[in-house]
Amino acid sequence: MKFAANLFLLIASASAFAPASLNARTAAPSALYMSADGAEPVRIGTRGSPLALAQAYLTRELLMEKYPELTEEGAIEICVMKTQGDMILDKSLMELGGKGLFTKELDTALLNKEVDICVHSMKDVPTWLPEGTVLPCNLEREDTNDAFISGSDEVKSLDDLPDNAVIGTASLRRQAQLMAKNPTWKCVNFRGNVQTRLRKLDDGEVDATLLAIAGLKRMDMAGCATNVLDWDEMLPAVAQGAIGIQCRDDDERSLKYIEGLNHGPTKSCVDCERAFLEALDGNCKTPIAGQARIIDDKIHFRGLISMPNGSVTYTTETVGEIEDAAKIGKEQGEKLKAEAGEKFFEMMVEMSPQQVLGQLTKK
Repeated sequence: MKFAANLFLLIASASAFAPASLNARTAAPSALYMSADGAEPVRIGTRGSPLALAQAYLTRELLMEKYPELTEEGAIEICVMKTQGDMILDKSLMELGGKGLFTKELDTALLNKEVDICVHSMKDVPTWLPEGTVLPCNLEREDTNDAFISGSDEVKSLDDLPDNAVIGTASLRRQAQLMAKNPTWKCVNFRGNVQTRLRKLDDGEVDATLLAIAGLKRMDMAGCATNVLDWDEMLPAVAQGAIGIQCRDDDERSLKYIEGLNHGPTKSCVDCERAFLEALDGNCKTPIAGQARIIDDKIHFRGLISMPNGSVTYTTETVGEIEDAAKIGKEQGEKLKAEAGEKFFEMMVEMSPQQVLGQLTKK
């Protein structure tokens, strides 16, 4: 089968990179490790998917490279936990309540001092953080674009998909932009980790799917992509491709460690995009896309909001100073909110998940 070999290799590599420092969720620091100066291990909280683990182990490697005291065996522990979003896969994110589904359990563990830092895919993180926590670090960003993955060797791009093609995606942002391109396409809820989605595609449940190329690259699976879509074809999600590291606001040791890993240009772009999202008060019923990048020492931002079926779309684009990143994002969000008008957003709030999905699946 087309993706079977990739899936086997991924499963094998995921099990291979799990050393003794991989633990189930714990309530107290490990009694097995104590450094010469009496320091307890740094406990990294993460979801258990192959992508989440790859990001947690990347964080571990970066910490070890920068801080010699963390290279001792047992100095860093990986604490894996399941979130609500991981456990309920037969419903869309919109039906489950949207943002926070992949972070709430990690937030709780952090506040209960069961872990010291949490590693997140930034596009899963709500624009608000629980009181007592901060997110001062973004690792250097991977490619932010979406990958188009076809189930047929004859279909090389979105434009090659025939009318009435079935596309698997759990993202309203992707669905809206796809249906704006071709209203005959059918978008169906497509949840699960990367491997599950590729297996469903291989089994012929859908004709194609879209995934963030960043995740595929982090798992050495970029070869699964049929092609990578540019912003004109599919504007990515806010903070896509970025990893964020969160800790308690009074934890000076963790703050020192993770602030040392922060990548300034990435954080400026992510701050801009998240300010845009916050200004729109975006919820999981509203397709929103927003991307910033730095070119010639200027921040370039593009944003989009749409009806779920792609019938109405509002866009914005601007260039500004890097130090004004968050201000730029906020202003562009407020601009689109004014252009769309109150009725646009009221309609989104009033629509039930079934009404929104009914526009998309065209059953």
